[in-house]
Amino acid sequence: MTPSGFVLLDKIAGETSFKALFPLKRVFCTKRVGHAGTLDLRASGLIVAAIGRATRLLPFVEAKDKCYTFRLHLGYETDTLEWDGDVVAQDTCCHPGTEGDKIHTVRAALEAILPQFTGDITQVPPQYCAVKVDGRRASDWAERGKQVELRPRPIRINSLKILGEGGVTEGCSGKSFATFDMECECSKGTYIRALGRDIARALGTHGCVSLIRRHRIGPVTLERAVKGSDLGKENLVPVDKVLDYPVVRFDEKDLSVIRNGNWVPWKTPVDGVGEQGHVFVADLQGDVLALGQYEPGRIKPKYFLAEDD
Repeated sequence: MTPSGFVLLDKIAGETSFKALFPLKRVFCTKRVGHAGTLDLRASGLIVAAIGRATRLLPFVEAKDKCYTFRLHLGYETDTLEWDGDVVAQDTCCHPGTEGDKIHTVRAALEAILPQFTGDITQVPPQYCAVKVDGRRASDWAERGKQVELRPRPIRINSLKILGEGGVTEGCSGKSFATFDMECECSKGTYIRALGRDIARALGTHGCVSLIRRHRIGPVTLERAVKGSDLGKENLVPVDKVLDYPVVRFDEKDLSVIRNGNWVPWKTPVDGVGEQGHVFVADLQGDVLALGQYEPGRIKPKYFLAEDD
């Protein structure tokens, strides 16, 4: 039988999100795996992967807010918006509008424009991205030398701050006049590469990023994650430890009703239910067997999550 649950992976830079799932297939002997929130090839950090029927819950994980750190390079822009792409623009000045500016002056200018990028904003994705245009990913068109028009998309930046002056990232294809390590808490659909581009343009210069690392998805943090090389069956995480929905316990009779796709009368209010009414249905021992939906007076099944036969 295929187990059902989540695995918290720490993806290494240089491996695709798809390849990061290979250890799951080997350890759990199944092809029924998936993940929420693709990370760029050169990005690292937290991926929430799912096994078995828990894959049905991945859209709810992907919808959660996320936290990233990254290094912003000011002075040049590349086609991929990464530090090692082909240079498409290079600033010839030390700092936009001035010569010989000190790093603290550049930092002050950066801090002054950051409020423009917090709250509800719009963002044009990078040319190299997975957004579909005429049935193909934008990155596929870009690799063929065709520039496609990508529409601005609404995103939300909850927090954006400077962590400190950045160091040197190996392999830069352009020349930076300043680098800063930064942290961003944001909504689903935010491209950190595009954010770096737009911040630099607001400063009157060019920019790209390196060292993107995802630290959090919803309430789940990177500290709980394991590298694929260290993965074992003991790293399977119950679904209610990743998605923070209330858990209601049913006896065997009511569980059989849920299992058959029918609703169960429920007159007791459930604390902590969100707008969508999602609750986890568990047995009397607390093992989650289904995702349900609470409505005043009843709980109805949405997805059954127990082990596959």
